[in-house]
Amino acid sequence: MRWFWLLLLFQTLSFGQKKTVGKIDSTSYYIQLANFNKKTNNYKFALSFSQKAFNYAKVHNNVRGKAFALFSLASTYFDLKKTKDAIETFTQSAEFFSQLPPTSGYALCYYNIGLCYMNQEDFDKAEENFDKAESIYYSLKIDASGILNLQKGILYKNKGKLDLATNLFNEIVSKNEVKDLFKTRAEALYQLGAIEASLDHNNLAANYLNRALEDNAKDGNLDQKVKILLELSKIYDKLLDVKRSYTYLKAHLLLKDSLSHLNNVKLDITDYEAFKESERMRALEQLTKENDAQQKTNKFARLISILAIALISILSLLSLSLYKNNIIRSQSNVLLQEKNFELQIAKDKAEKASKARAEFLSTVSHELRTPLNAINGITHILIEDNPKESQVHYLNSLKFSGNYLLTFINEILEINRIESSHIEIEYIDFDIKQLLVDIQNTMNEIAAKNHNTFLLEMDPAIPNVLLGDPTKLSQIFINLINNALKFTKDGEVKVVAKLVETGDDYSRINFAVSDTGIGIPEEKQESIFDSFSQGSIEINRKYGGTGLGLTIVKKLVDLLGGDINLVSEVNVGTTFDFELNLLHGKGVLTLEKQIFYSDDVLEGKYLLVVEDNKINQMVTKKMLENKGMKCKIIDNGEEAVTLLKAENTFDLVLMDVHLPGINGTIATQNIRTFDVKTPIIALTAISLNENREMLMSFGMTDVITKPFEPETFYRIIAMNLG
Repeated sequence: MRWFWLLLLFQTLSFGQKKTVGKIDSTSYYIQLANFNKKTNNYKFALSFSQKAFNYAKVHNNVRGKAFALFSLASTYFDLKKTKDAIETFTQSAEFFSQLPPTSGYALCYYNIGLCYMNQEDFDKAEENFDKAESIYYSLKIDASGILNLQKGILYKNKGKLDLATNLFNEIVSKNEVKDLFKTRAEALYQLGAIEASLDHNNLAANYLNRALEDNAKDGNLDQKVKILLELSKIYDKLLDVKRSYTYLKAHLLLKDSLSHLNNVKLDITDYEAFKESERMRALEQLTKENDAQQKTNKFARLISILAIALISILSLLSLSLYKNNIIRSQSNVLLQEKNFELQIAKDKAEKASKARAEFLSTVSHELRTPLNAINGITHILIEDNPKESQVHYLNSLKFSGNYLLTFINEILEINRIESSHIEIEYIDFDIKQLLVDIQNTMNEIAAKNHNTFLLEMDPAIPNVLLGDPTKLSQIFINLINNALKFTKDGEVKVVAKLVETGDDYSRINFAVSDTGIGIPEEKQESIFDSFSQGSIEINRKYGGTGLGLTIVKKLVDLLGGDINLVSEVNVGTTFDFELNLLHGKGVLTLEKQIFYSDDVLEGKYLLVVEDNKINQMVTKKMLENKGMKCKIIDNGEEAVTLLKAENTFDLVLMDVHLPGINGTIATQNIRTFDVKTPIIALTAISLNENREMLMSFGMTDVITKPFEPETFYRIIAMNLG
């Protein structure tokens, strides 16, 4: 019965939020992961993901997310019978719900708190919380009388108010609904039968219980059926119908045996009789103990006078000891407070240092992109300008160095973005098999350089369409495969995807990337995922690399809810593997066609370039002229707004984001007040706090990231001109 209400709550969560295309809120994503782990009885991970959901909502000050995350956590406590923790967490969830417009989730918090107090037999507090839930449902015009009246009836029955309980149970039973939506009728009939049995109205009790058994057959609640069968056995025992009593008792024991996975207890009729006999023996033993206790009391009374003096002496010594202990404890508390204060200061300093590091690296990475754009751009222009044969080698080396530096900067920015919570999880349909095939095709050339065999093994049972984040999965695979190919020569690199477990709406898949390369020394394996970590200085000099790839892999796998493992042996090979829960997709994937363009689209077009860096002005102008385009260059946003407002003869605008005066985003926003047609493409050395969606929200038509690839530069311009 609780699961119906839990389903209702998460329907509220799903439909209460704004729909987005291709993305889902990370709080909801972690709650769904928690639910998947509950299905597989993995409560350790269920608690972990519920806590992650709350932490994410807390970082983003999402009151709604905090309310639902705490509700998920409290529900897990309830399933684990941690009643005290469940009450505390449901109460916190209700406090957050109280800050939002009233919902069924708010009422459900108080309903579950009432159930917790019922388990503790604190019926006054249980009734108080049921009343709160009823008040909220009434304000929402939701009819929850069936489930609330059932619990109140059980509550009144436990308080001895049998008339009130009987009235509520009869009201539930009297409703002739085609479908018992809340599955309350069978429980109400069972409670009526139990009440009549307690009053020795055995025939009436048998009638109620038999009706309860019939209704239970529709719901399939096995725990409830166990109770009904046992109560029927007792009733027919009182009615001296031994045969029927035995039949129901046998059915009770068989059903209870089928549920023995919960407590590993099996009962048959012999065990039942032994249990009854043990109860009688326990009563006799209790009577014997009471007699022995009375005799001991008499002896103790005679010893009191003898022990009085000794007791007084001991108490005196204890008082002195307590006095000294209090002094020591007070001194220890003062010292502990000082240490806690020092630890808090150290924690604050560490957090500030981490924030300063992230901001510094982000700023440095951003500022390096602008001159790097000039280096790569001029290199491209020189290569295209028919250089001397003796110069080609030097230009290609310069191009390689520029691309290597760009990769390093991108990896630093990616790590900062993950650690600063500026990264979101995509939630879109994708084909995992096609994704791995595309990566294999892309990296076959790298494999050939070291004469490696690159294999891909896919479990055919893996669903074709899954829901997840293909971009982050690609980052993980590319980093792992690139490392495997780089450190393996004349060997084999294999990627294996295997279905571990599947449910109605999700699959758990194990991914492994293995190689027969140089391996990782055992003493280096614990730190291999640390930033800038490689096997040794010699390895870095021989193979190159930044030491950031595995750090990014570890953080992305953690973000997607997995855990990466490493097995390696020097000169034998290395295997990295991780497992992920991925939802089943519902759509039909269509392959995106590659967009081609013709230089004819670019020929003769007139562009406005808004760029304050003189070298980048020169590079951009030269690249545009190489394709037959003309351009006008200005260096600030105010002049761009004025020029476009007075006389707009431009086919397209290239707008640098970071400009003196007003920046490119504000300039674009002002232009869009009088011109909504002219394409405006953002040129940005993207930083930690920037993203494509943010730039597009100011009216940008598209985004080109500096330093840009020439082919990408021309293709994006052609697409927007077309």
